[in-house]
Amino acid sequence: MAALTVSACVESEGEVAPFKPDYAGIETRLLDGDLVNFLVTMRGARDPKDVENYAECAAAQYAVIRGYGFARHLRTNVYEKGGLWHGDAVYTISPALPRGLKTIDAEVVVSDCAENGIPMV
Repeated sequence: MAALTVSACVESEGEVAPFKPDYAGIETRLLDGDLVNFLVTMRGARDPKDVENYAECAAAQYAVIRGYGFARHLRTNVYEKGGLWHGDAVYTISPALPRGLKTIDAEVVVSDCAENGIPMV
């Protein structure tokens, strides 16, 4: 009986643990008129992409709050220390679709973030 109890606690091979992020905060810094830095912190990220998504949600909401419809991703640096993930992202915000490959439609991203439970500014 004890062997059955122990085996029930072990994840089956190929099974993935549920994603339970703890979004620990967003700090926003205006660097210049349309250039904004977002510092995000979270626990429970599966990989750097989760942290990047959190920063993108912050940038999208910031753009919407400021009356802009778009943002362009410039860079994101991500690191993890002691289980705490940190993201340092820079975006430009603009009223019209900016040039570049890494542009986002702020309202669409805000909607996706809300649907996925990712907090924003």
